[in-house]
Amino acid sequence: MNTLIKKYSAFIFDLDGTIYRGEHLIPKADTTVNRIKELGKKIIFISNKTTGSTKDYFNFLSSNGLNIDENEIVNSTIVLKKYLSETFPRTKFFAIGEKVFIDEIESMNLIYSENPEEIEILLVTLDRTLDYKKLEIAARALENGARFFAANIDDTCPVDIGEVLDAGSTISALEKRTHKKLEQHFGKPSAFMFEEIKARLNANLNKALIIGDRLETDIALGNKFGIDSALVSTGVKYFPNGTGNIKPTYHLDSVFDLMNNKI
Repeated sequence: MNTLIKKYSAFIFDLDGTIYRGEHLIPKADTTVNRIKELGKKIIFISNKTTGSTKDYFNFLSSNGLNIDENEIVNSTIVLKKYLSETFPRTKFFAIGEKVFIDEIESMNLIYSENPEEIEILLVTLDRTLDYKKLEIAARALENGARFFAANIDDTCPVDIGEVLDAGSTISALEKRTHKKLEQHFGKPSAFMFEEIKARLNANLNKALIIGDRLETDIALGNKFGIDSALVSTGVKYFPNGTGNIKPTYHLDSVFDLMNNKI
């Protein structure tokens, strides 16, 4: 009988909660990824997390024994940067996000501002330094007509000790505060992220498998674009049979089951 690692020719991995959690690799994630590479299969890592650059993630993964290339990693910052540089060059923005994220957006020649009267775009993502001042700058910018975008919509982010608030929780607070709705987001499960995956993999996605720990992003991406998916139990709260209309093709204890799960 085949295993999942043999059935599929391309693998789309989430990072946080799937390959690692906090600062620790999921057991045997390195073994699994390296075996996929040895078999000559295509692989890509996609993350909604914006608190590091793709180089940061590459350095972390490679230092933990994964034999991968930096161009096999995409996060929602990369997708958002491409959109903003093409659509809103030299625009003034404010971000609820950490310095790494703000620096990356500024590198595309957008201009950071904390003046609600001149902010043209509000960007929301994970921010572990979030405070009331940032929320009020964001709210006043929206009330003054700023566009409302998000790098990701995850409600929480998995860490070693559990979960922390992520962009989705901040978006909800701002929507209630201002009665303005989020216009667009650029991480999983958006079409923007899907197009980036297609361009990077350059493979038949009918033979691809998405592996992740979160129904509303990872598994929803697969459901939305007709790609098989596997839900792992190593990240956020686990619903093996899915919720509502979002259901995985497979449910696994961890990524290592890709090598063991008989089909």
